[in-house]
Amino acid sequence: MAERDDIPSGAFGPAGAFGLAPPGGEPEDEARIALRRDRLLAALTLTAGVGLALATPFALKAGAEFFLPTTAALVIAISLVPVLEWLERRRVPSALAALTCVLLFLVAANVALAAIIVPATEFFRRLPERIDRIQMNIAPLIDLYSSFEKYLNRTVQHLAAAGPVKTPQTAAVAPPSSILELAASSAPSVIIQVFFGVLVVFFFLSGWTRLRQRTITSRSSFGGAMATARVIQNVVDDTSAYLGTITIINLTLGVAIAGVLYVMGMPYPLMWGGIVALLNYVPYFGPIAAAGLLALGGLMTFHDVWVALLPAFIMIGCHLVEANAITPLIVGHRLTINPILILVSISFWSWVWGTAGTLLAVPLLIILQTVVRAAGKPDIAGFLFEHGTLTKHGQPNFTASSSDAETVVDRVGGVA
Repeated sequence: MAERDDIPSGAFGPAGAFGLAPPGGEPEDEARIALRRDRLLAALTLTAGVGLALATPFALKAGAEFFLPTTAALVIAISLVPVLEWLERRRVPSALAALTCVLLFLVAANVALAAIIVPATEFFRRLPERIDRIQMNIAPLIDLYSSFEKYLNRTVQHLAAAGPVKTPQTAAVAPPSSILELAASSAPSVIIQVFFGVLVVFFFLSGWTRLRQRTITSRSSFGGAMATARVIQNVVDDTSAYLGTITIINLTLGVAIAGVLYVMGMPYPLMWGGIVALLNYVPYFGPIAAAGLLALGGLMTFHDVWVALLPAFIMIGCHLVEANAITPLIVGHRLTINPILILVSISFWSWVWGTAGTLLAVPLLIILQTVVRAAGKPDIAGFLFEHGTLTKHGQPNFTASSSDAETVVDRVGGVA
């Protein structure tokens, strides 16, 4: 067929004859538009994520009545999982095993309350009566430092001119003797929070085996099931190992301090040993607070200032041995945490939840660190400008059947 010279070359449109796109035309434009759309979505997602991260601490602080007991209950429940699994391996039903774990924890908490809070309430109730003795004991120390600074000298003169402190007339209040009595004497919200936390621990433990198995078997790939099982097992192992080991170490330290104070004749030695054991859960700051309280108790008890400060010096010496020799030897390198992360975690959670947050700071840091280590580090640059949200290197992705997932559950020690 002869060519038609009178037909313009662009008669069929800018794409060429019959509307076919030449190579390197519109598909490149569509790819460029898709890339810009992906970058926009990534930027919006990052902005929303940053906003969520900034708002979460304030939400946790504002909703402390709900988040604090829930978080504390989950940490306690995770630490009790090895006891639960030990009971289940001996054919104990899940509900009964969970109830046993909850009762054991409540008994231990009640014993700690009876050993610490009851005598502490009685001991520190006498603090106004012992102010004169404390002033008399610390007078040599004040005189020693007053020669170096004029401000201290004026402060000593002011304290000397103030005269003895009058004991305020207060009605004697009987200290609580159990958790129930403490809860009854507290605000109703505390009772609700404690009861809610106990229920969370019980139901979490009673449904732990089924929840764990369902979470692993719901993964669509064998590699995903293995990764999920590994994360769950690592979180349980690290949290329970840390809390169990630190609890044994702290109890040993508390018993040693209580024995020394008993020999010295200091009243309520078990109370002081319990205070040392409890505060030793908080790295760095807890031992300092325990030494300060022991110094205060010694000044309230003994007449000689150096004898009064001896319990604090003994506690500091025992803590240095424990922190630098015993704990690293027992815990090892598996649970080694960056000290900066510990300080940041303690500062953050104490700001959010106060004293309770301080006690939960290290266990929560261990859980978060375990999950991040197993899940992978975020690739923010790749997420924004190219592809992917996690850095993965050669992880296989196999299609798994239900039998493969159940094999993963059995392999990591799950109870079918």
